[in-house]
Amino acid sequence: MITRTSGFIVKLEPPFRRVATRTLTLIAAMLLAGCASARFDVIRVPSYAYDQPGFTALGENYAPQLGSAAGQSGFRLLVSGPEAFAARGALAVAALKTLDLQYYIVAHDSTATLLLDGVLRAAQRGVRVRLLVDDLNVGDRESDLALLAAHANVEVRLFNPFAQRGGFGFWQVLEMLGDSERLNRRMHNKLWIADNALAVMGGRNLGDAYFNASPDSNFADLDVLAAGPVVGEMSSSFDLYWNSESAVPIAAITGPAPPLAELQLAWAAMGERAQHFRDSDYVRALRATAFGGLVRNGKVSLVVARAHLLADVPMEPGAAATTTATATTSAIFPQLRQVVEQARREVLLVSPYLVPGARSVEVLCGVARRGVRVKILTNSLASTDVPVVHAGYARYRPQMLACGFELFELRPNGPRAKASRIGLSSGASLHTKAIAVDGEVVFIGSMNLDPRSKHLNSEVALRIDSRELGQQLVTLFDEATTLDQAFRVGLDEPGNAQASLHWDAIENDSPVHYAREPLASAWRRWVSRLLGGLAPEDML
Repeated sequence: MITRTSGFIVKLEPPFRRVATRTLTLIAAMLLAGCASARFDVIRVPSYAYDQPGFTALGENYAPQLGSAAGQSGFRLLVSGPEAFAARGALAVAALKTLDLQYYIVAHDSTATLLLDGVLRAAQRGVRVRLLVDDLNVGDRESDLALLAAHANVEVRLFNPFAQRGGFGFWQVLEMLGDSERLNRRMHNKLWIADNALAVMGGRNLGDAYFNASPDSNFADLDVLAAGPVVGEMSSSFDLYWNSESAVPIAAITGPAPPLAELQLAWAAMGERAQHFRDSDYVRALRATAFGGLVRNGKVSLVVARAHLLADVPMEPGAAATTTATATTSAIFPQLRQVVEQARREVLLVSPYLVPGARSVEVLCGVARRGVRVKILTNSLASTDVPVVHAGYARYRPQMLACGFELFELRPNGPRAKASRIGLSSGASLHTKAIAVDGEVVFIGSMNLDPRSKHLNSEVALRIDSRELGQQLVTLFDEATTLDQAFRVGLDEPGNAQASLHWDAIENDSPVHYAREPLASAWRRWVSRLLGGLAPEDML
């Protein structure tokens, strides 16, 4: 088992692995005996997306841009973290009927608090709010989510909850050992939908690091603002998860809401915390751009194109016990592979956590042998926030290079790391998930190119057939892979997968050459090598 929250790793070879797994499972069951189990047999009232989005202000504001494009939708890439934050806040302000939000992480920090305060304000003016959060990272946010759910117009459900509450720790690890087939399957989707008319989706969770607001470290990420028929597809996917057995009302876990007087005090306290951040330099600078007003009023220029949502089906608790990881069907990867195999000129792959597996490397090598350029951007060991996944990626690096792939690894704290336009071109840790094929077909979503996204987590992605958006992504890729922003990895003997690796970059306007993982500490290199030998690839 591996989770990117706990860092807990177990890897033994058969038959010892089977014996160890059964022993650990038995110990976990004994230690947890008598403890409460997660309850899924609770009352849920089914609900569905608003069915007349065209009659809302958001629907009417964006209709002129979509008017003559029957069946097509409109898109705008959200590269900047502040713009992605502003877009979500603007949709909370503009919503008249519904807000449907689905997230893997809702952090306990300034940006998430301000967004939740905006959601509460929407509820107070009569908007129906449905918030679905994966339970793995709820932790200290649970009480705030419960207080939010106490409002008459707000419902909060936790997806695939643990019985053991609190931050992910010892007891949650034990519970996962005892029920790993269910608890290893997490809802990784990210959707923010207003009035079923306009939506933001992509790689960002809700938290400072995703919006370039963290004083410590930030993620380079990518979202897309969408309008038109594809938003209805997003809402249908949301409804499927919301009404599933795995989505448990938070009140069934936290208990009844406190008296109204206490609620009002708690809501006011949330509002005060939000106001403190609303008065910050970050928000003042964002307000000066007026981007939120452009989103609300339909003034954001959209690229109109044909698109389709690719969304995994939620795994129900009862099915997990009888379904193996390798049998899980992905809605994204089969179509992605089909498009990549048909590439004529170029395949661009951007993934923060890249563990392609032998079969995918074989497919891409076949594409490269036809003369198609295969270019990949992922994290370097120095920039990644999950060294164990980097270890899984490093196993395939020599073979990919020998096949002729152009391989780039983002460097940390690049010279433009504090640029105002943070995204693929920032020096942050990479978190973007995007693919462009021939500059014409684009995939953007929540999925990483690793076994966990393919077989365990649920994911959501957009396939957009658009030369204009494809060229935008190509430009972003080119900006991100200049040698002052990323290391270019190569083989000392081109074409020889047994040869040593090197990394080229530009520092202080001069070329530099590294013979080992650049800018990574000896400790990090050692840990990565150790974990690389222990980590089961199907859990990465």
